[in-house]
Amino acid sequence: MIKQQLARFNRLELLGNPTALEKLERLSAWLGRDVYVKRDDTTPLALGGNKLRKLEYLAADALATGADTLVTAGAIQSNHVRQTAALAAKLGLGCVALLENPIGTSDSNYLANGNRLLLDLFDAKVELVDNLDSADDQLHALAERLRSNGKKPYLVPIGGSNALGALGYVRAGLELAGQIEDTGLKFAAVVLASGSAGTHSGLALALSEVLPELPVVGVTVSRSDEAQRPKVQGLAERTAELLGVSLPASFKVELWDEYFAPRYGEPNAGTLAAIKLVASHEGLLLDPVYTGKAMAGLLDGIGRNRFDDGPIIFLHTGGAPALFAYANTFA
Repeated sequence: MIKQQLARFNRLELLGNPTALEKLERLSAWLGRDVYVKRDDTTPLALGGNKLRKLEYLAADALATGADTLVTAGAIQSNHVRQTAALAAKLGLGCVALLENPIGTSDSNYLANGNRLLLDLFDAKVELVDNLDSADDQLHALAERLRSNGKKPYLVPIGGSNALGALGYVRAGLELAGQIEDTGLKFAAVVLASGSAGTHSGLALALSEVLPELPVVGVTVSRSDEAQRPKVQGLAERTAELLGVSLPASFKVELWDEYFAPRYGEPNAGTLAAIKLVASHEGLLLDPVYTGKAMAGLLDGIGRNRFDDGPIIFLHTGGAPALFAYANTFA
């Protein structure tokens, strides 16, 4: 049912072929447990990442409404803002972004390198704000300002995470289900970073229909279970409503919140160790904000026997450009 309903929605076909599902051979041998990775870090725009899947739907809607400017927000090192700005450049649209410094650092690498450097190359316009505690209101105010100057803005929410954007990961869930079927294996779980919730909600919604026995574990990157759970649940409900389907009875929000400390955008020792382990065993780069924390959760989950038997899938959502912004953290 979800697949048929999804076909009703327009999207820009930016992704091309499905991203690979690969076994991490050396890491699996080191762990004594098979781990596979879904390579959404290899999507083909601006050094890759999961946001392109959401932007396929959001940008299609922006073009349909006659927009000439994409308006969004995030941290200075936001992967989402980087990919939104890149897509705006590709489509000949303007991009204006509100950026916050969530860790309050004055490190020049964080302020000017990594994703922030790329925004300048994509000719995005940036406005620094003290915080994004009222992001929706701040984005609407920015859009009104742009309209008063003759622009036609389109609001892209933080992380691309509204019901329309989450369709990108509904589609990804169906794609992954097909790849799982092709392996002939019974997987124990899918593990991913859970932040603005669009990736988690969309993926879990699709998999709850087509592979209802497969747990989808979100490792929170900025919030406690108590704070993150209603975000994931609510967005899944709104996405199902947009699709015109009922939330499957098997849908379940699974969250691990032990790994995000001390706060969003600031890696801990477990994060840094996970990044180093995966890089040194697989030549695969994780980031300090999302995937490093999620991998730390996966590794600890194996150590604590939190998974059932079977191989585990890690959804790699990208973010490697942020490594350059955190150079001093690894020193």
